[in-house]
Amino acid sequence: MKYDFDREINRKGTNSVKWEFIKQGNELLYRKEPDDSSASARLLPMWVADMDFPCPEPVVEALVARAQHRIFGYTSPTDSYYNAIVNWMKKRHGWEIKPEWICTTPGVVPALHMLVKTYISPGYKVLIQTPVYYPFNKAIENSDGVLVTNSLIYEDGRYSMDFADLELKTKDPQVKMAILCSPHNPVGRVWTRDELLRFGEICIKNNVLVVSDEIHGDLIFEGYVFTPFADISEDFSQSSITCTAPSKTFNLAGLKTSNIIIANEQLRARFKKTLERTAMGGVGAFGVVALEAAYNHGEEWLAQMLDYIMGNLQYLEEYIAEYLPQISVVPLEGTYLVWLDCCSLGLSKLELKRLILSEAKVYLERLAETRQSFKKHVRKIFALKCEYGVYSLIAAIKRASSVNAYGAQYIENILYQDMTPERNHPPVRLKKEYLNRICLEEPILAEYDTFIIKRKKRS
Repeated sequence: MKYDFDREINRKGTNSVKWEFIKQGNELLYRKEPDDSSASARLLPMWVADMDFPCPEPVVEALVARAQHRIFGYTSPTDSYYNAIVNWMKKRHGWEIKPEWICTTPGVVPALHMLVKTYISPGYKVLIQTPVYYPFNKAIENSDGVLVTNSLIYEDGRYSMDFADLELKTKDPQVKMAILCSPHNPVGRVWTRDELLRFGEICIKNNVLVVSDEIHGDLIFEGYVFTPFADISEDFSQSSITCTAPSKTFNLAGLKTSNIIIANEQLRARFKKTLERTAMGGVGAFGVVALEAAYNHGEEWLAQMLDYIMGNLQYLEEYIAEYLPQISVVPLEGTYLVWLDCCSLGLSKLELKRLILSEAKVYLERLAETRQSFKKHVRKIFALKCEYGVYSLIAAIKRASSVNAYGAQYIENILYQDMTPERNHPPVRLKKEYLNRICLEEPILAEYDTFIIKRKKRS
């Protein structure tokens, strides 16, 4: 079937963390919308990595059928659950795993905490490759581990691993674990087989256990190949643990279902003991159903979704190149998270945060500074629909006078406007009454229209 990724669905009133909450320190706070519902009053959430696309139809149908049963008692996965995972890994990635390797958990982040607690005694060290998804840090700190950073190298607009530094850090006998992010969140690298091979050889040589977070492993763009770390060799399989879930792939994060794949029997037994001790194993009734439906019948949806967000990425790159060359789009090979280098804007981290949050009213995950030249970066999520983002972000340009001073149509970069030639419907146009309501200035509209016309001609 043909899926409509342009259709906007209002997520308010669904307890959506992304749309109804903000984070203050370690707490989630409910965010009440202002009485003024105009675009200038809204805060556009771009901080939580879930999609605003409806799930695949087979998943929805399976969940509805399960709900109609009307009884939601304790649930445990059966062979059909494990076989769905085994078949998916083989079909998508050529990785042959066994059902008994799979340990169920309520999410990859809880699993990371439990993995560190299982294998790292207080005071021992865990290595991560920064900039990286911040819960990695939390998993280590909350388990009284010591954080060691092997910062990625940012050179000529692209990230790579610093193997010399990795070799040096892993020689420390106190370093017992390395958490690998593959594909990497947020820099968007899909590590090559050769890069993973070198990373793994260094870790194994120094008796460092590798935990590979592969939750974005299905979100790979054309021209790139994802390699499961544990599939490289038997040594890698026996010296590593892989974290997977259908949540990012099929937008199922709220169903709290993930699978930790551990081929090494002794490592698996230790982790299962932790799950027992913490009572954190098991799955929910709806998570089982959703996973089976997604892995068994979700490939058509996934192919269309990847095509859609590749179109979004193309639009982002072209728009920024034409109207704000000071912002660099770090090349994206996988995930739906775009990483922007804002160093050339000449703003401090605090100024950039204030500009985006307070003036443009766009709520981002966080800003980060890498070790190399302290580049200011922001992470944005573009697995969303066209209209809302374009309207709201163009309106933000009017509000953010200081953004305009920096040449700043960059706030419009999340590319919700559907302009790719493959799609058989015209681009969304801003209606005159809407433009009047948000009071956009003529120069901004003229520039936007000029870009649209140029792009149509190129198509």
